[in-house]
Amino acid sequence: MSAIGEELTRLRTVGEHHRRLAARLTLVVGATLVLDLLAGVVMYFAERHAPGTQIHTIGQALFFVTTQLLTVSSSMANPLTVAGRVVNVVLELWAVLVVAGSAGAIASFFQSSDRS
Repeated sequence: MSAIGEELTRLRTVGEHHRRLAARLTLVVGATLVLDLLAGVVMYFAERHAPGTQIHTIGQALFFVTTQLLTVSSSMANPLTVAGRVVNVVLELWAVLVVAGSAGAIASFFQSSDRS
């Protein structure tokens, strides 16, 4: 069997490393969804009556929060209230930590699977 065939066979087997990586990523996705919903509600109540805000509905709040979590951002202006700005900073920190943590977990997975 060629080296590529052996590597593909090894990658197809689901071991403890696969389960741990899947569990970590599932936990991060679930926590991010919960944070998205909670932050959307907080952002809505914080920004809806602020003069000059672009967030007037729960849908707009969820859109803003989701784009911040995806680190894509949007064409919407930054929040105007203190509470909205605090939520925005927390979302950006969460997004950076999730990307870095997930990249680390995936790198650790491949590094530990190379040792096996």
